[in-house]
Amino acid sequence: EMQCLRPHLHSGADLIGVPWLADILALSPASVPQFTNSPTLIVMVGLPARGKTYISKKLTRYLNWIGVPTKVFNLGQYRREVQSYKSFEFFRPDNEEAMQIRKACASNALKDVVIYFSKEHGQVAVFDATNTTRERRVSIVSFAKEKGYKVFFVESICDDPDIIAQNIADVKVSSPDYLNCDKEEALADFLKRIECYKQTYVPLDDEKDRRLSYIKIFNVGSRYLVNCVQDHIQSRIVYYLMNIHVTPRSIYLSRHGESNMNLLGRIGGDSGLSPRGHKYATALGTFIKSQHIKDLKVWTSHMKRTIQTAEHLGIPYEQWKALNEIDAGVCEEMTYEEIQDNHPEEFALRDQDKYRYRYPKGESYEDLVHRLEPVIMELERQENVLVVCHQAVMRCLLAYLLDKTAGTLPYLKCPLHTALKLTPVAYGCKVEHVFLNIEAVNTHRERPGNVDVSRDPEEALKTIPDHF
Repeated sequence: EMQCLRPHLHSGADLIGVPWLADILALSPASVPQFTNSPTLIVMVGLPARGKTYISKKLTRYLNWIGVPTKVFNLGQYRREVQSYKSFEFFRPDNEEAMQIRKACASNALKDVVIYFSKEHGQVAVFDATNTTRERRVSIVSFAKEKGYKVFFVESICDDPDIIAQNIADVKVSSPDYLNCDKEEALADFLKRIECYKQTYVPLDDEKDRRLSYIKIFNVGSRYLVNCVQDHIQSRIVYYLMNIHVTPRSIYLSRHGESNMNLLGRIGGDSGLSPRGHKYATALGTFIKSQHIKDLKVWTSHMKRTIQTAEHLGIPYEQWKALNEIDAGVCEEMTYEEIQDNHPEEFALRDQDKYRYRYPKGESYEDLVHRLEPVIMELERQENVLVVCHQAVMRCLLAYLLDKTAGTLPYLKCPLHTALKLTPVAYGCKVEHVFLNIEAVNTHRERPGNVDVSRDPEEALKTIPDHF
């Protein structure tokens, strides 16, 4: 049974008839040992319009957000760089010339995977292609064995015509392959392309592939089959993929109304709302009612200012301790001026690396991301949700939803008295900012130009504006 903990690693004999990988494998003649922390190659499998690119992009966004450097290698992009698309004929299995181009593109993508892992310190690469033949998958496993990489297959199987039709309408007919094309003609061509792949598609087999590590996703999550999960990262991938869904919905994000601490320019604490904060809470309730949202769930933190904001909505709400504002430790309830006076070195260190800096006896943004992971998982499982939260928390949630880097996350603008509506579209999110016309102080602080510990107080504080 222990054999099941490692993928089935094929011998060099399996590569006969697969010369397109020879030049990559020649780079390392002997197999590299596979270590516990070896890089992971995620290999997508499935017919076109089964959500492979959607899964690839979403999974990559999640892994990067939790601090696992991940990158997608989309074979369609490699193909478009060398061959302008004409018609489905390119994908016919008997089109030898096209087949050579496709194999060369796969070879180039895997070469780039090697560079990403060896030179760019990547930990996970997602090979986003159909990979529908056993020959292709055997080749990839052999390539990974030579390089010492782990392989995890993600196969998306869908026989629901409505889901397929929706995916084609949402994404495929507007892809770069069909620029300036009539939509009906593009649809007809794409359906023929799917038929080309069906001729040679061999799904992962529960018996023949029992030693491979994989998850099969049926009809975008109605059922899953998981086989031979090798390690922690693969279990995180499985956990995430079993939580996401594609049901149309919107996520609303809002900070609490302006608090009494906000008025004093003090960070943290647990004060209640200011008079303008109460006005905003009422306005937020009016706005939410105007949206006529079906089965809306409302989440707050355990802090007074979010609870008081939610009280005005007239909707039952749930409190999450995980949504509490970042803990500023020894700096709680201080103004920035006081932090500069009492802890000038800490203030400078925070400006140098705001994402990783941890307040003494407090938290960092990096800590906050890990604290918020269960919230993200539950957000993925739910449909319409309004999250009433705090500035640092909202930045972390936005960075996940909008695919922002760790470096930009702590500086995302999340002003008071503005609601955000995020609606998933194709491979991302549409964002609408709704300012509810109630004035508030501005709590946003940009990174100052001088972040040296020897800077003078004026340089440390000059980026702090007073009001909108």
